[in-house]
Amino acid sequence: MADDIAPVPVSAPPAAKADADAEYLERRTLRRGSAGWLLLTGLGVAYVVSGDFSGWNVGLDKGGFGGLAIATVLMGAMYACLVFSLAELSTILPTAGGGYGFARRALGPWGGFLTGTAILIEYVLAPAAIVIFIGDYVESLGLFGLTSSWPVYLGCFVIFIGVHLWGVGEALRFSLVVTAVAVAALLIFALGALTEFDAGSLDNIPVDTTAFGSSSWLPFGVLGIWAAFPFGMWFFLGVEGVPLAAEEAKDPVRSMPKALAIAMGVLALLALITFFAATGAQGADAVRTAGNPLVVALEGDGGPTALSRFVNYAGLAGLVASFFSLIYAGSRQLFALSRAGYLPRFLSLTSKRKAPYLGLVIPGAIGFALAAATGDGARMLNIAVFGATISYALMALSHIVLRRREPGLDRPYRTPGGVLTSSVAFVLALSALVATFLVDKDAALIALAVYAVALAYFAFYSRHHLVASAPEEEAAALAEAEAELTRG
Repeated sequence: MADDIAPVPVSAPPAAKADADAEYLERRTLRRGSAGWLLLTGLGVAYVVSGDFSGWNVGLDKGGFGGLAIATVLMGAMYACLVFSLAELSTILPTAGGGYGFARRALGPWGGFLTGTAILIEYVLAPAAIVIFIGDYVESLGLFGLTSSWPVYLGCFVIFIGVHLWGVGEALRFSLVVTAVAVAALLIFALGALTEFDAGSLDNIPVDTTAFGSSSWLPFGVLGIWAAFPFGMWFFLGVEGVPLAAEEAKDPVRSMPKALAIAMGVLALLALITFFAATGAQGADAVRTAGNPLVVALEGDGGPTALSRFVNYAGLAGLVASFFSLIYAGSRQLFALSRAGYLPRFLSLTSKRKAPYLGLVIPGAIGFALAAATGDGARMLNIAVFGATISYALMALSHIVLRRREPGLDRPYRTPGGVLTSSVAFVLALSALVATFLVDKDAALIALAVYAVALAYFAFYSRHHLVASAPEEEAAALAEAEAELTRG
């Protein structure tokens, strides 16, 4: 493409090379200073909030109340440790590359690409899955008289990508408002459901007496805890995407750690009240396979109520919030990988409003095609979880490596517990990765196949065409040069 101007060769005169690099990056610039800590916090909660309305409850069908409770605590610990690690890394390298940039600095180009691709799998597949759930909600609520969901899929992608193209500040403010509605609805739901709370119904799932270690609290045995890991993740899945907004944040060194910590605290509180209120109101057995567990928890056998109808509509708001924010995250990861040459460079071109328009439209087209062709939201979400767990392990490893290799690096924020914290995240992420094979082996294999194709592209082409002037690449090169001088 004519707009896809590549930097000139290193052998060119320095002035010519600097001018070409400057023009290349000028066509790939995001709007800086658009998001303060409040919008970043809202973004972190928006990524995740749909998981409180549905999906997590399937973990009851895998591990029972006790199994899912233990899995949620362990996965919550993994995310907390990861978030504290990412808070440190984001102050070292506050760019749109997020996890790719951290891993590129610590693990080299291969590590950067492996991490960035895993994140991209998560953030391209998750919106496709969520838009299917939005379509199901619209049909079940009888909205617009639709009997097919594909117009909903198309409308969601067109309208919400359009908002993102309008501008990042406007997009994040929209996300904050919708997220606030969803969070308020969860709190109202909890107040209503807790009036029917019965602790005796938490463990009413029939016990599989053939499973090792089975009991009323672990009806599927000890292995059920492990199988419930991916569903414990649903209360937190996506919060790690906040650093992808670093280039567009106000004072990212201060705002990023604050936003990550507050978002994680809010999500942990929502997970606690949603899990206990929904399970205790009608019992674990009633909600374990429900598509809308919060509504089932409120209605029981009594039919719809005013509160259950409100929560049903609010569930749609939660899905929209996550769908909208995950589109943002995917576009920024794609933008950073493309700008640095890991993916085709034209994908990182930005509009006059500083939005990566092709990085929004092309993943959106892929997501719509997948949703319309398959209608299998659960499978796509499982593929997204597989990509997420790989990225978590690599980002935690990046924190460990940078602490060991560059102990004197300026760290405006330091992770509490240091390497021990990121090591806990690393071990739990690997455990969650293995657990995805227990839940949906086919989804894991599909994700591996996509990964293999991407790695082949990198191995045979893009690693030979990286852009040294991209922020993440330039930071890594400077670190390598300083290390060479130290050794010399």
